[in-house]
Amino acid sequence: MSYKKIRNAADLVMNNCGPAEIAVILGSGLGGFEQVLKQPIEIAYEDIPGFPVSTVPGHAGRFVVGTIAGKRVLVMAGRFHSYEGYSMKQVTLPVRVMSLMGVKTLIVTNAAGAVNVSYQPGDLIILSDFINFSGKNPLRGKNMDKFGPRFPDMTNAFDRELRQIALLEGQRLGISVKEGVYTWFNGPCYETPAEIRMTRILGGDVVGMSTVPETIVARHCDMKVLGISSVTNMAAGVLDTPIHHEEVLAAGAAVRESFKKLVTAVIETMPMPELVEM
Repeated sequence: MSYKKIRNAADLVMNNCGPAEIAVILGSGLGGFEQVLKQPIEIAYEDIPGFPVSTVPGHAGRFVVGTIAGKRVLVMAGRFHSYEGYSMKQVTLPVRVMSLMGVKTLIVTNAAGAVNVSYQPGDLIILSDFINFSGKNPLRGKNMDKFGPRFPDMTNAFDRELRQIALLEGQRLGISVKEGVYTWFNGPCYETPAEIRMTRILGGDVVGMSTVPETIVARHCDMKVLGISSVTNMAAGVLDTPIHHEEVLAAGAAVRESFKKLVTAVIETMPMPELVEM
């Protein structure tokens, strides 16, 4: 999609919902966080030009903009995945739109399977880094110079200060919060036991089918990123049981209140970003 079309989409959302400083992308089973927003205004994806529509159960299809602790927050209730047949440009289009709306901090969340055997369902994992096993990159092709450089640095893909805030707030709230590395597989099939053993050897702690494309594009746009995985199941081969999406959604729902408390506390605690009219 061209810059002009992204600009038009951002202007439409801004005209309907206003600008935002912080954005939150909700993963599977984590919907409902938008209910904590004060004075929320929403817009359906189908009303935003060029936007795809999420086809996965557990993902709503709307932007909701409101306030938390006086900060303007955009919640993306329902994300897009490449396994749905969307291109990397489509999957990451919302992040480009967020950037043009003034978003400087992105909290990207997901449901994930635990590779690290010290984790258990219900844990919230603050992401310290990622491994890209997909073979895909959303920045492939002509660089969009208006957003960022041709070769963006990923040394601190997930912001150190935000990670520290999340860990401290989790401890303060008595929530089971740990730190680990996220590994992105294409999906939509779950990983094999052999792939999980490989991931463990290479340093991955959780696996999933999202998050990395949005993180890469957010860093390209010079956003600070905080990643949070909700452990919904042990990865393939850790336990001798099959994995079902319905169970993933149910496990995500079970941790929803803890997730709400943690993300709200992080937003309340993080430094106030400068709101820029784009």
